[in-house]
Amino acid sequence: MTTKLLILGGTTEASQLASFVAQSGVDAVFSYAGRVATPKAQPLPTRIGGFGGIDGLVGYLRAHNITHVVDATHPFATQMSWNAFHACQSAGVQLIALSRPAWKARKKDLWTHVPDIGGAVDALQGEARRVLLALGKQNVPAFADQAQHHYILRLVDEPEAPPPLPHHTIVVSRGPFTLAGDLAMMKELCVDVVVCKNSGGIGAEAKLVAARKLGLPVIMIDRAELPPRREVSTVEAVLDWVTN
Repeated sequence: MTTKLLILGGTTEASQLASFVAQSGVDAVFSYAGRVATPKAQPLPTRIGGFGGIDGLVGYLRAHNITHVVDATHPFATQMSWNAFHACQSAGVQLIALSRPAWKARKKDLWTHVPDIGGAVDALQGEARRVLLALGKQNVPAFADQAQHHYILRLVDEPEAPPPLPHHTIVVSRGPFTLAGDLAMMKELCVDVVVCKNSGGIGAEAKLVAARKLGLPVIMIDRAELPPRREVSTVEAVLDWVTN
């Protein structure tokens, strides 16, 4: 059977994989969820948008003769990961995850762990502070429940409508980020606390190193449960899996 690969992307690692796959000559398609207005161009045929749940993904896999799926989505794209897991089981397609190891607190880190967005909102009770939200635009509205703070929103795209936060500053920027850049940004905008998801990887880790150096507290949203699939952490391991 001829190999046909579907890469569920959206991360730095997914883009790295796409480059390697394009060079290897493996027949592949790259898929974006469509949450970013101007997604990074890939050296592979690219589709943008959802599949329509598990059944829609099963239909896509069968219609396009997909033999292998790589889940290289964001670690917090849990619905997509579970859909891919069930769809691949139904369609008899092989599945692997290109996963980022979670971040772990180091000496001098001031982390408060919370289980979800609601936990992060609750953790912000109290006097007004300047809060860096490095979460993506989908989660911003929840923080209107703690409207006393001034929020610094780091977003990939300029929002189409003003966020529902009375006090905010928008920083439009696309990773990977640097320590020097994050230190400068946090100092200039007088950040008091950082709120982020434990997405892992190196592309967004700079904010944690900057917070450590500045002695800033971090509200860390832990990962939810993901499917019991095979996982690897390198592009090379994925290519070995696809070609052997």
